[in-house]
This record gives sequence, structure tokens and C-alpha cells, in this order.
Amino acid sequence: MTLSDFRARWAGHVPQVQDVKQEYAVLAPLVQGPEGLSLLFEVRASTLAHQPGEVCFPGGRVESGETPRDCALRETFEELAIPPEEVEIIAPLDLLVQQGKFVMHPFLGVVSPAGLHAMRPSPAEVEHTFLVPVDWLRTHPPQVYQYELLPRVGEDFPYGRIGFPRGYHWRRGAAEVPIYDWPERPIWGLTGRIVRRLLEGME
Repeated sequence: MTLSDFRARWAGHVPQVQDVKQEYAVLAPLVQGPEGLSLLFEVRASTLAHQPGEVCFPGGRVESGETPRDCALRETFEELAIPPEEVEIIAPLDLLVQQGKFVMHPFLGVVSPAGLHAMRPSPAEVEHTFLVPVDWLRTHPPQVYQYELLPRVGEDFPYGRIGFPRGYHWRRGAAEVPIYDWPERPIWGLTGRIVRRLLEGME
């Protein structure tokens, strides 16, 4: 193997999160609601196999050959029938890595009045939608809870081979769970983390 082999292999490489195989994208949609600028949320249909009844933003898994941005717009159209041309993407938001299993790409976008008027939630995926004024979210910060991430190493792990015959001090972790107590439904989990990050530094 030569230096040229390494140059050819890694030239133009775009860094990604190592070992993560699945990518998802969501749209955090801003709309002009009755109470001013608001975020649009979905409640997942109770018939869904994964996370039924949870509050979320429109989104889903990034398909092969698709950019995360295009995924967020496609999923918004499939779930809510809001045409992509009626959404202005303001910016990509910070990525979320879920315990090494997947990466989520959130995008902040503005839905036009025409896009909101065209909205027709898909009964197969969405139970209903609701708006939360941005001002309410800013004046009602979330309560934040934590849970520990504990390493569980198999009995067959070869500690002796790596020079730690009496075991290795594996690093623990923790995850935060912000919960916004919106009267209709709590907004929490990854969606809550996106909202909290979105509003950080907003005066």
C-alpha cells in the first residue's frame, strides 16, 4: 500500500460520525399562527409501530442518494402535504447523535401561509398537529432530567490481551431529557432538545 492509495481513498472525504449507519432529518417549521410566530408540531398516529402518540417534527429516514435537506422537505410533504416550494429553509441546526445509533439532521424552516393552508395531515402517520407560540416556549423553559448510560461489557472481553487483566475503567455517560409542559401535550425527548437548542441565545 502506498501514499497514493491513501490519497485516492480519502481525497474529498466529507467527515461523518464514525460507525453510525442511519441518518434521519426533520423540519422545525415556523409559521405565523393566531398568537404570532409559532412552531408546528405533529402527534404521531397511534397505529404506528414506533413511538406512537409522541410529539415530533415532520421527518424521517434519509434515503439512498438523498440529502438530509431534501429528506426533511420530502417527509414534510408526505406527512403534512405541505409542498416543498412553500418552505423556506433558514438554516441547518446542530446535529443530534443518539447513543451511536443514528444521526439526526434538523432544519429550521418557514412555512408560507399558502403552505399552511395546503396542510392535510396523513392519517396513517399523523394523529393531529398543533402550534406552540415561540414566545410561550421562551418564557416557559423546559425542566431537564438525566439518565445514565452504563457500559455493559461481555464476560468474554479479553482484558489481558489489552494489558488490563483486572478490568478496564469504562467511561459512563449521561443523556438529558428536556420537557416543555405545553398544556395540550408535553414536548420532550429529541424534539425537546431541538427546540431548546433552537431558542438558545434568542433574546
